[in-house]
Amino acid sequence: MDFAPTVEQQAACELAAEIFGDLSTHERLSALGTGTDTELWKALCAAGLPAAVEEIGLVGLVLLMEEQGRATAQVPLAATCAYGVLPVTVHGTAEQRERLLPALGDGTAVATGAFGPRVATARRTADGWRLSGTFPAVPWLRAATHVLVPARVAGAAPRCFLVEVQAAGAGSVERKAVGTEAVGTEAVEIEAVETTAPWAAGRLTLDGAPAEPLGGEESHADVLGRARTAFAGLQAGVCRGSLDRVVHHTAVRQQFGRPLSTHQGVLMRAADAHMDTEAIRVTAYEAAWRYDQGLPAATHALTTAWWACEAGKRVVHSGQHLHGGIGADVEYPVHRHFLWGRQLDAYLGPAPGLLDELGEELAEVAG
Repeated sequence: MDFAPTVEQQAACELAAEIFGDLSTHERLSALGTGTDTELWKALCAAGLPAAVEEIGLVGLVLLMEEQGRATAQVPLAATCAYGVLPVTVHGTAEQRERLLPALGDGTAVATGAFGPRVATARRTADGWRLSGTFPAVPWLRAATHVLVPARVAGAAPRCFLVEVQAAGAGSVERKAVGTEAVGTEAVEIEAVETTAPWAAGRLTLDGAPAEPLGGEESHADVLGRARTAFAGLQAGVCRGSLDRVVHHTAVRQQFGRPLSTHQGVLMRAADAHMDTEAIRVTAYEAAWRYDQGLPAATHALTTAWWACEAGKRVVHSGQHLHGGIGADVEYPVHRHFLWGRQLDAYLGPAPGLLDELGEELAEVAG
């Protein structure tokens, strides 16, 4: 296997780093609060980064996610690419790709996914598919125009359906009024939900909502694995950003007449955090590379998701602890990495559940 990025992947990563570095600053994030950064989202779309994922694949997306995580940038890039651009590219029909990819690429449409322990119920009617179900906390739902929903058809394995939840509007990133959209007796209800990280999340209730299928019965497991890999890349970036701040703080902060970074206890804790971060990165790269190469990757996606939960939690806790008292200050930037790290742990996990899934996958492979 070769994790070295292609020229196109490296160029996209460097461009993302430049845009996030210029626009997703601590001062801007502090002023933004829990809102979505519409200016940054427009800049990313204008630079063609969401659209580029169609070409640079999951490895390229993981690289972009690392840069977003380092900056804790409040934009729906992960959700739109993991639940929109990639699924439509991989599983969409020619008509769906032609209709949806341009809008997802230029930011006119924003996608997210209602993936988790729950699935909706799908039924086929004379005029198409209808979905019903409730999902307590969907990330970036208040910014979304489309939601990818796993749904079960008459006891079969779940498959993916795309639900339109808001008429697309250029330049509009976050829904201001949250409520119910109804057509006759069919409804999509969205209620704002605040999570640890400012992801414009919402509670989604579908009651006979119109939907279109995306792919066949294999789509659910494939989309879930790719999304787990992408969000693990995001966690790797969050951890790297936390560790970068630790390095700076312990190098300039002095105790007993010398920098904190010269104390053995600090060095060992930081070294452990570095190794944990690298474990998340390398497992995310491996899973992404296998998906891009068309190789079996379900166990690898579960492995990187577990590392993102278990190790990611350790890293962001270390980041706070190594800042001493200032690490508990919610106005200090390292606290933002702590919140994102814990949110990703909750979103991808719980870690023991991932181990259960991994054990089942390995047993099936061993067969």
